[in-house]
Amino acid sequence: MKQINLEIKALSPLAIGRQKPGGSISEAETYIPGSVIRGAIASVILKRANTPITHGDDFHELFLGENPAIFHNAYPADFKIKSEVRVLPNTALSSKNKPGFKSQPNDPKHNGVFDTLIDRFCAESFSHIYDPNCPVDGGRVDAFTGFYQVQNRYYRNSTTSRLLTRVGINRRRATSEEQVLYSIEVLNESQDYQEKPVIYRGTIFVADDLAEPLYNFLNNHPEDLRLGGAASRGLGRVKITVNLPGEIKSTVNNRVKEFNQRLRQRWEEWKNIFGLPIQDLPENRIYFTVDLQADAILTDNWQRTTVISEKMLQDFAGINNFLELHATYSSYDYRSGWNSAWGLMKDVELITNKGSVYLFSVKSEDLWEKAWENLEIYGVGDRTCEGFGKVQICNEFHLVLREEAV
Repeated sequence: MKQINLEIKALSPLAIGRQKPGGSISEAETYIPGSVIRGAIASVILKRANTPITHGDDFHELFLGENPAIFHNAYPADFKIKSEVRVLPNTALSSKNKPGFKSQPNDPKHNGVFDTLIDRFCAESFSHIYDPNCPVDGGRVDAFTGFYQVQNRYYRNSTTSRLLTRVGINRRRATSEEQVLYSIEVLNESQDYQEKPVIYRGTIFVADDLAEPLYNFLNNHPEDLRLGGAASRGLGRVKITVNLPGEIKSTVNNRVKEFNQRLRQRWEEWKNIFGLPIQDLPENRIYFTVDLQADAILTDNWQRTTVISEKMLQDFAGINNFLELHATYSSYDYRSGWNSAWGLMKDVELITNKGSVYLFSVKSEDLWEKAWENLEIYGVGDRTCEGFGKVQICNEFHLVLREEAV
């Protein structure tokens, strides 16, 4: 597999709806789902194909083959920062009075953000209730979610939206219909109504033999894609910039080592303060986290679930080796969608929200080193080729402890 990096610049408002099942209001997403990117690329390829699509050709292998391309979500990014966009874990907290990342060490407007996974794990083992407060003013803290990038310091990324009001059209007369108005919530094409462009960054993992043809196609049609709905009304125009396909580079082994070093260091600090725990931390176990970087569709024994169990992770990794689940921090929602190819609604799915965190441990990392890399490439759960189920092993933000809030 090779990796193609995408940078999507919005040239017009994006009507990427997220209508909850049973609801009558279509809300705008805060990012561009991988399924939308996948469908838009497939649509342009089909329109420009000179020959019919047949079984075994490049189009079939790219979208319908046994090893299809994986289109990840495109998250909002700062166009000045080149680092990868990540999802904050559910264990991240910030001050209720002055939430947000610090822009400087003594930021008067923000009290910083910190992670609680390691301290929660230690507190449970030492039979203590973990109820942290703000490290700056001692006030209350609350969950802090969203997207972030790192360049010298931490930056939080987000999008803004607005309502566009339109008039209905009489299909018989092809003129505006009286007393028929409707509104569409759209993502803005500029930041705070200024000239700063709104940028989204995502990736495509594709088989080696299809990487160059896909890159050439996207590079030759940078403004042909239309993302989201209402394209015939001028919405959804984007400009796509792609990088040359490259090998997928993984730093997962270093992240696992750093996480275990920080966990054991923090464990000793808890021991020095509170004495002996209920059970000491085993020396021969390797701890790691599975952090959802995209919504996941998880199934256990033919039933939807929001927890990645030991058996499920073994199946995802293809390893029949004992591991233990220590903690779960997850939430759920429902998703549906529209299949343009079939002209039908997609099934309503129970999803596990991005940002969910699972803490596991294994006896030996030898069998899991390659498995961790494969999990980050192929994801977990169903419909991973549409961007669902993307994971990161040992998100670096878990190393940001309370007294080191950033």
